[in-house]
Amino acid sequence: MPTKPLVLVLEKPHFQVKLHSDSLEVDLKDGARKELEKLAEARPLLRDNLGWLFQTIIPLDVKLCDIESVDADAGGKVHITIPHRRDISIPLDPSESSQLVMKLKELIPVEKERARERERMMQQALVEKDRYKTEDLKYSRRGP
Repeated sequence: MPTKPLVLVLEKPHFQVKLHSDSLEVDLKDGARKELEKLAEARPLLRDNLGWLFQTIIPLDVKLCDIESVDADAGGKVHITIPHRRDISIPLDPSESSQLVMKLKELIPVEKERARERERMMQQALVEKDRYKTEDLKYSRRGP
């Protein structure tokens, strides 16, 4: 799956934060958790079925349209609230956290609007499909 260009990258000793225009990635750099992360990202079906288990151990990539809220505390820790998933807390420096929060608050509304538009287009396509099926049935049931 091609990824969108990077908007922001923050390097820390044990992890890396990558902000794309449509998603947020928190990648671990080493250790057993890194191996689990590779396993989870390589097998999407496994990640989807065992997502809650994986997200308690390792951070998974998050679509920006799924994020409910973002804020940072005075110490620089960024808190990301995601419905139906475990929330993410990212320990950063205060300057880095304010930069990340600012970018997220800029990009999240755009992605939420894109998601609403995709959903609207999907619903419209389903309505059209049902309309064509109805017309086909109407014309195929006519007798001589």
